[in-house]
This record gives sequence, C-alpha cells and structure tokens, in this order.
Amino acid sequence: MPIAGIEQPELLEIGADLRLRRFDGRFDFALPWYQDGETLYLVDGKREPYDMARLEVMYRYLDARGELYFIELLRDGEFVPIGDVTFWQEDMPIVIGERAERGRGIGRRVISALCERARGLGWRELAVEEIYDWNEASRRCFMAAGFEPYAKTERGWAYRRAL
Repeated sequence: MPIAGIEQPELLEIGADLRLRRFDGRFDFALPWYQDGETLYLVDGKREPYDMARLEVMYRYLDARGELYFIELLRDGEFVPIGDVTFWQEDMPIVIGERAERGRGIGRRVISALCERARGLGWRELAVEEIYDWNEASRRCFMAAGFEPYAKTERGWAYRRAL
C-alpha cells in the first residue's frame, strides 16, 4: 500500500541492471530467503525459518506501512527478484535474500535511490528503526549511504540521514 497521499510507482529504475518492482501480492519465490538461518539472524536476530503463512503476515504488515518493493537484478536479459525493501520515513528494512548478491553494493544503490525518492517527496530526513550490532554489513551499507547512528536500541542502534 502506498504511503498516504503519495502515489507508489510500479517500477523505480536504479540502473540498467537494477530496479525496484512494486509488491503485487506474489511472494512465493521469496520463501527460501526467509528460511536461511544466516539471513534470519541478520534480519530478525533469530534463526527460526518462516513458512508461507508467516511470510504473508510479514509482507502484509510491510505493505501496510510503506512502499514495499522487490529488488530485481538483470540476469540473462530478464529481471529476477533477489531481495526486498520497504520504504517509509521512519524505517527502511532491506533484505538481499540471494547470498551471492551480497557485498556487491546493491543494498547501497537501493538505499541511495530511495534517499533520492525521499528528497523528491520533500522529506528532510529518513530513519532506520534498528540495525543490530552484529549486522556489520548492514551498518556499513547504511553508513556508506549517509546514515549515522543516533540512538542506542536494545540490540543495536537507530540511524538517520538528513536529506
């Protein structure tokens, strides 16, 4: 669901090889991402795998909060989903579900593109509710995109970026 009063685009082009595609209610292809113990520990702080029912609850929640997108990468002439991101002013949860695509700068490109979208919407700041202390890759990614820690949380830090 789009953010109140803001039209969510079907596609956000980030580059010739990378785009965000609006959530369309289909997500069965994402289940393996949320059954991977390493991914779950970085995202939830737990290793308990999701089933389809739990995945649906999560996606419905995120879709109700902000603009939910699948991160798609061009492979062999076709865009394929490799992760997801949800965008609203108070948080920006992102998952690169395909392990082989982590550490290649995709997350930073997605975050930077959403910062530009926020700037275009006239927002002055974006926040991230919490990045766990043990999720070093996510901390580096957001900091490379201009976010700074500003408040200690139970398991990490909240981050924000002035636009």
